[in-house]
Amino acid sequence: MKIAIIDYGSGNLKSVTKAIEYASKNVLQKSDVKILNSAKEIDTFDKVVLPGQGSYKQCYKSLISVDGILDELINFVIEKEKPILGICVGMQLFSTFGDEDGGSKGFNWIEGNVRKINIKNNDFKLPHMGWNNINICKKSKLLFGVENNSHFYFVHSFAFDVSNKQFISATTNYSIEFVASVEKNNIYGTQFHPEKSQINGIKILENFVKI
Repeated sequence: MKIAIIDYGSGNLKSVTKAIEYASKNVLQKSDVKILNSAKEIDTFDKVVLPGQGSYKQCYKSLISVDGILDELINFVIEKEKPILGICVGMQLFSTFGDEDGGSKGFNWIEGNVRKINIKNNDFKLPHMGWNNINICKKSKLLFGVENNSHFYFVHSFAFDVSNKQFISATTNYSIEFVASVEKNNIYGTQFHPEKSQINGIKILENFVKI
C-alpha cells in the first residue's frame, strides 16, 4: 500500500504522516507513506491525502503552482477512481467555489460553496477552534466504527455548504450546523483534523487505510 501526502506548502505534513503510519500499524497494513511535492509520481500511489491549512484561495493558488499536479489529481481521483482524503481546507477544495479572500474556484468534485460560518450567537467566536462532537448522517466507510457524538478537533472559520446532502456523512454544530465530513464514492473529506483528534482521529485514518 502506497499513500501519498501532497505537499503544496499548506498543511501539517509531519503530523499527518506520523498519524497515518501509526494507523497503518494498528490495522496490520504495511503502508509506504510519502510526502510528494510534485506531480511526477502520483500515479504510482494507491491513495492520496490532501491536507490544508490557511485560506481557501491561497491553498488553491499554491496547489496549482505545482506544475501538472491538478491534472494528475483529476486523473487519479476522477478517471481512475482511486481514494483521496481531504483534511480541513483540503476537503474544502473539493467544492465548486470558496468565498474566502475575494473568492476562488475549487475542484468542483462535490458541488457546493465554502462560506464563512454565520455565527448566530455572540458567545461563539471565530475561528472555530477546539473539540466538537459530530452527528453521523449516513453509513460511511470513513466513519465505520466511530460512535455518534464522538469528539474531533476543528480549526476553521469557513464551512462547506454541500449542494447534494447525500454526500454529507457527518455534521457538527457551532452556533449553526455545518458539514463535518463528506463522502462521495472514492472521495472522502473531513473538516476536522483526524491527526489531532487522538483515538477517534486514528480510527478515521485506520478506515481510510483499509478502504
